[in-house]
Amino acid sequence: MAPHCPKVKIGGCPIELPLGPDPRTETLRRLQPLLVQRFGRIERAAAKWRRPEWVLVQGLIGARTKSPISNAATDRLLTRYRSWEAVAEAPLDELRELLATQTYPNVAAERLKRALQAVVAERGAVDLAHLEPLETQAAMAWLETLPGVGRKIAAGVVNASTLDRKALVLDGHHTRILQRMGLVRTKADTARAYEAIMPAMPPEWSAADYDEHHLLMKKVGQTTCRPSHMDCPVCPAEALCRTGQAEFETAGNSRDYSTV
Repeated sequence: MAPHCPKVKIGGCPIELPLGPDPRTETLRRLQPLLVQRFGRIERAAAKWRRPEWVLVQGLIGARTKSPISNAATDRLLTRYRSWEAVAEAPLDELRELLATQTYPNVAAERLKRALQAVVAERGAVDLAHLEPLETQAAMAWLETLPGVGRKIAAGVVNASTLDRKALVLDGHHTRILQRMGLVRTKADTARAYEAIMPAMPPEWSAADYDEHHLLMKKVGQTTCRPSHMDCPVCPAEALCRTGQAEFETAGNSRDYSTV
């Protein structure tokens, strides 16, 4: 979905004219309590926040692997080597063995080693303290210069760590739902979806709200809004979803959503 600011030309130069509040913001506000009602709250306690270095490692090794498994593997690496610098220097075969629980252990080991070595080369140690004073966009841009780090991992590092920034983590589930709901363009990749949806995020939401929203949307993608199957009638997002409403109308049903 295009931003709620159409471009016009004045004096030959394109500018954007805002038309008022982005309607997608209200959609997200209405969606959140529906998700909480279905799945319950997912609150993060301050004591459970991780250092950004830990979150970076977890993201690098976590492709297609459930979070509890990747969390355990991340802790296992630090217990074995005692520092991330030692992990960076560890032999690949050792890393592959320790990452055997991951879906792609070979890829995880190689990606992790390359990224940590790049951090050491740039910073002298695996220390991301320099991100703290940076604006969120600048911090994410720096992270995305590291091998294997894309928008999802960068957003996770700044949001789900002690950095505690307003950055929305988008995995395949979340992006797919945004596309089907009509909140971002159908063919938007993760980076484009991120750029499209961030201006629509409710301004009153905290970084923790961003985190909870992502985790709740992920549950929708794992249950009712699967890649190859949509169970729209039982989906908590149906009333606010373009695809869900189209499926509803095709089925010849009618329902009053005025009180949702």
